[in-house]
Amino acid sequence: MDSAGAKLTPSLQTGQPVSIRKRAKSRLASSGAWYAYLFISPMVLGYIIFLLIPIVAAFGMSFTNYSLLHDTEYVGLDNYEKAFLNDPLFWKTVWNTLYFSAGLIPLNLMLALGLALLLNRKIPGISLFRTAIFTPVVTSIVVWAIVWKYIFATDAGLINQILLLFNIQGPAWLYNFGLAMPVVIVVSVLKNVGLNMVIFLAALQEVPKMYYEAAKIDGASRMRTFWNITFPMISPAFFLALILTLIGSLKVFSQIQVMTDGGPGTSTYVLVYYIYQQAFKQFEFGYASSIAFILFFLVLILTIVQWNMRKRWVHHEQ
Repeated sequence: MDSAGAKLTPSLQTGQPVSIRKRAKSRLASSGAWYAYLFISPMVLGYIIFLLIPIVAAFGMSFTNYSLLHDTEYVGLDNYEKAFLNDPLFWKTVWNTLYFSAGLIPLNLMLALGLALLLNRKIPGISLFRTAIFTPVVTSIVVWAIVWKYIFATDAGLINQILLLFNIQGPAWLYNFGLAMPVVIVVSVLKNVGLNMVIFLAALQEVPKMYYEAAKIDGASRMRTFWNITFPMISPAFFLALILTLIGSLKVFSQIQVMTDGGPGTSTYVLVYYIYQQAFKQFEFGYASSIAFILFFLVLILTIVQWNMRKRWVHHEQ
């Protein structure tokens, strides 16, 4: 039988030519693909319209002097040169941003890990404590900052009122050059520590119990058990929390805007707040766009550095 006859050979099961069945399957797969494209199209269009296009536009804007106060001209790398060479306040905001990150990240991770270890127990009412610690995560950051702004108020604030009970005159927390940033760091840690706690708690519950039983038989101390068993086993979760916390700390804005408004002076100016000031206070959108992309590359570089260092301490990457 020739090849043409072979193509028309009926199937023993369906009695239909093989070529017909293949075409039917192809049409079905094609229609299924179109259905899939149809369902994901709103998300894709939203991503393109509201994220991708604005990012590309902002990148192009960073090479101009776009402003609401004068005509727009192409200035090349002048905005980046101004930031790096001719704007001392830019370097002040970079330092403040790194200071905020350096204070928040270790406090957040250590507190979250400690809480996870304490709450990783099967005792009555433990879920209530877990819920109470996680609740600030889903609370509006603006509301959270307003509440803590009143708590740290100079005259009628709760903190200073408590200190007065011990005849201690509390400082002007949010108006002190040396205290404003630490206060914002503490408030930010309390706001988001619950998220990392949940990540660590989930990782701790996946550690096989037989490892702890073997360590107990060998007479290992709690500290040695933690460093040799617990931490290596939860290191992927720790790495995830570290990345998320780093990126979040570099993008801090709402707490600064509500609690200190960048003050006193410029002691709590951070990069996102500085971008906001340049764009919506000074109307220098071109310069603000260039700072935004400097922040983007800063986040990217720090993330890549952490990603490349993960094999040294993340257990599952060995």
